Parts: sequence; structure tokens; C-alpha cells
Amino acid sequence: MAGTWQEQAQKKRESILAAIPQEWRIEAPPKESQVDVTGSFVHQFLNEREIEITETTANEIVKKTTIGLWKAEEVIRAFCHRAALAHQLTNCLHEIFFDAAIEDAKAQDEYFAKHKKPIGPLHGLPVSLKDQFHVKGVETTMGYVGWIGTFEGKKGTGKEKVFESEMVRELRNLGVILFCKTAVPHTLMSGETTNNIIGYTSNPKNRNLAAGGSSGGEGALIGLRGSPVGFGSDIGGSIRIPAAFNGLYGIRPSVGRLPYEGVANSMDGQNSILSVVGPLAPSVADLRLLTKAILSQNPWLHDPLVHEIPWRYSSEQEILALTGAIGDASQVGKLSIGILHTDGVVNPLPPIRRALSIVATKLQQLGHEVLPWTPTPTHSSLLATGLKSWAFDAGADVKSAFALSGETPVDQVSFLMHYKHHFSASEIAATNVEIRQLRKQYLEYWNDTVKQTSTGRPVDAVIAPVAPFPAARPGLYNYYGYSAFVNVLDYTAVAFPVTNVDKAVDKVEEGYKPISDSDKGTYESYDPDIYDGAHVSLQLIGRKLQEEKMLALAEYIGKLIGK
Repeated sequence: MAGTWQEQAQKKRESILAAIPQEWRIEAPPKESQVDVTGSFVHQFLNEREIEITETTANEIVKKTTIGLWKAEEVIRAFCHRAALAHQLTNCLHEIFFDAAIEDAKAQDEYFAKHKKPIGPLHGLPVSLKDQFHVKGVETTMGYVGWIGTFEGKKGTGKEKVFESEMVRELRNLGVILFCKTAVPHTLMSGETTNNIIGYTSNPKNRNLAAGGSSGGEGALIGLRGSPVGFGSDIGGSIRIPAAFNGLYGIRPSVGRLPYEGVANSMDGQNSILSVVGPLAPSVADLRLLTKAILSQNPWLHDPLVHEIPWRYSSEQEILALTGAIGDASQVGKLSIGILHTDGVVNPLPPIRRALSIVATKLQQLGHEVLPWTPTPTHSSLLATGLKSWAFDAGADVKSAFALSGETPVDQVSFLMHYKHHFSASEIAATNVEIRQLRKQYLEYWNDTVKQTSTGRPVDAVIAPVAPFPAARPGLYNYYGYSAFVNVLDYTAVAFPVTNVDKAVDKVEEGYKPISDSDKGTYESYDPDIYDGAHVSLQLIGRKLQEEKMLALAEYIGKLIGK
């Protein structure tokens, strides 16, 4: 492709906008005059029927599309329109293929009319994908200018025209309609989403703040209800961070639960701490719907890294019994929940502390047990070891991707360009041993909590911040300790919304004494006036491969706090 990298990026950026029908174009207001573009603001560009469809959850949509009550074409057109608005307001899309989606929907409607049955259990459901998933006929740039017009940086293969990721194939089998791919920070290694192609992805609830990363496009799009549900990936918090920042639910499953086969990635081949894929959505029911549907496709038959673990109803029932949702809870006992108030490196900001208090109080009011979570090993040691895995190749993979076009990395990921030490095989092996030992120590700490609980069991789950702030201010995401420790341990975690920042309540603490340099920077970034109205979320953490349990528990807690 001729021209400078800046010209190539501009051409790609313009092509994304050009894929939006003229009648759906709007003039986005300056963020100074319109901070929140959700709700009534975006409604002004939609008709009543479009609002009804796009504010219906995925779980409810399929109840209508699978019986022919709603046409797939009408549903996808409504979401395409709202996604187009979301992009113009937040810069959340990398790829738009609305026309292909509408044709797919028409074909589904024709099938239903002829056979009087749906194609699959997710018939007619629109699903968005992070721009790591390969969709035939659709480009995957992953935010790299050098990947434009190529297949993962390789020219002339033609694979982009025919190749699809394993999960994409499974979603199509289920009846899903794919219609767009969402923005990421190039390299994927940032809690903010920004790159040289589409610029900065803003938080639709508060455009002074980040949408999160690296699945930030998904967070912004679904936060604006431009998609009912979508898939992201998570190696250090990249599902949970954007879910939390946008008031959504998002699950980080353990490695090997859902298929990653055929998904583009950074540092592919680094196996010490693996990235995983998982859904983001406005409700737990939506996460459960997509997770169960994917597992029904027997992904272990096509992805060698997936465990043969179908959906386990018995695991779900355990939590339902403990919460009294089924059976006689008095015969089973109460929940015991650990609360991580601080990791000792960076203290959570006032809105996060209030969210922890809200959840703890609600649980205690219903007779559940809440215990302080003070683990050994410390989360700082988990983070220090985990970060080594990102530096094994001294940044060679991402440096080579930038070199394809000569583009300059955005500030948020420039640290990767400063890695110089290539780890030897012995050093990688030693790191793997260290990770295993840390996991063992943490496991035993968890086991030992049985001595503190009154249930006769170790704690059932842990509630912790996803980040020290409700959302990062642009350029100020300086600490990943609260999210990345989960990846080092390979635990299951679900981000869930709790409340919103209230500047009259969540005030700056006068005379605050920072406990570290990172803590100082985080606290100095907090301004109640800027954060007012932003989503405030937490995460629920279970042990390895406890997806069914954590989804059931997240749903229970969500109902407790009115979310």
C-alpha cells in the first residue's frame, strides 16, 4: 500500500466511516458539551422500534427470533444503526460489514419461513467481535497500520477472504449474525483503547474517561447498546476492565474453557500466561446464554487446548442452593465471601471503596459471611512474576508489527519498545516454576480460610476491585495489579456493576498519605467532578474453571444490589 503510515491510517479510518450509510451519519457533539451519550441522548437518533429492539437483552432477543416473533433482518438493522451511532460518538469500531450481516439475516428469515424452525439456538442474534477474531472477507488489523491489506501482516496469502476463527465458525452454526469488529489498542497490552487508525475510544457514559482495554471497543459499543453481546479477550484484565468501565458484566474464564483457535494475538506462542476469550453483556443471563451455546458445539473437538467440560448444571445448582434460590438454604448453609479492600500497593479510590462496602453490607444483611482477604503470596509478587511473561521476547513480536509500516506506537504501549533482554529457555523455565509455586501458595491460602469461616468450607469466592479507579482518565492508567493477578493464577472472574460515582459522596480524602508512587499517581488523578456519573464496578473471583458457579453468584449479587 502506497503512502506514509499516517496516510494509510487515514485511508482506513475514512473507509470505516464510509461503510456507515449516509442517513445514519451524525455530527458528534464535543465532549465538553455532552459528556454522557447513552440513554436519552442516543435515543434522539433512533425510532421507537429501534430503541425497543436494541434495549432488549440477548437472552430475550433469542426468545423472539427463534419462534419467528421478531425477524432477524429487523433486529440486525436496528443494531447496525445503533452501532453506527456508537462509533461516531466513541470511535469503537475497526470493521463494519453491515451489508453482509443484513444479507445473512435475510437468509435466516427465508430459512425460518420455509422450515418453520430456527437455524440454531441463537438464531438472529447480533454478536460483535473484538478485532482479533478472523471473519471471512473482513480485515483484521488489530490496530496495526502494517496489518492493513494483509493477513496478520503477511501479504498475498488471501486467507482473509476465506479463513475464520474456530469460535466464529461455531457462532455461525448457532445462528448468530456477525456485523462488526471492535477497536483495540495496537499490541492489545493496554487498559485504554487507542491506536493510529481510529484514535482514542471514549467511554460513552463519561467521555472524559477511557472505555477500557484491550477489549475497549466492545465495552463502548455494548455500553451504548450498539450490540447486545460481544466477545473480547483477557490476558491481564482485557475483558473485565472494559466491562467494569462501561457498567457491564464480563467473564474471564480459565484457560481452556472456550476456544481461542485461529484468533489473532500479540506474542503468540508465549504459553506461561495465556490469553482467553469470553463474552461481555448487560446481564449475566446473556453471558450464560453465549457460554452454554459455545460449549454445546463441543469446541474441544476442534481446539486442542480446550478441556472437554460441557456446561455443568450441578455446579450452578450448588450456588443456587446456597443462596436459597432452590431448595432449603437453611439445610445447606450460607455463603462465605472474601473481600479484598486493598492489595497494599495501590489503594482503591473512594467510589471503589464505597462499592465494596455496598456489596459487603448487602451480603451481611442477608446472613452471609464476609471476611477480609489478605492473601499470601501478595498480589505485588504475582504481578511482578506475571509481567515477565510479557517480556520474554524483548518485545520482538510487537516491534516487528510496528516495523511493517514504520508507525509510532501510542504512548500507552510504548513501554514494550524498551524491552531489551531476551529471556533464555532456562529463564523462561524458571519463570514457569515460579508461577507454579505462586499458584500453589495461593491455593493453600484459599484452602486455609476454612479455619476462619463458619460454613465448614473455604471462602466461596472473593470480591475485589477490577482497577483502583472506576475508569481511567486518558493516559493515566498506571497500575494493573487488581486485574492481572487473576490471569497469573488462571482463576475465573466476573466483572459486575455496582453503582455510579456521586461527586457529593465520593469526595477527595483530604490529607491522604500515598502508600506507593503508583498510589500517589492514582489518587492525584481522581477528581469527583470529572468522574461524576461514571460506572463503578467490581469483580467476583472463583477458583480455576468455576465459570458456572461464578456466573450464578454474580447474578445473585447483581439482584441484591439492584443491577
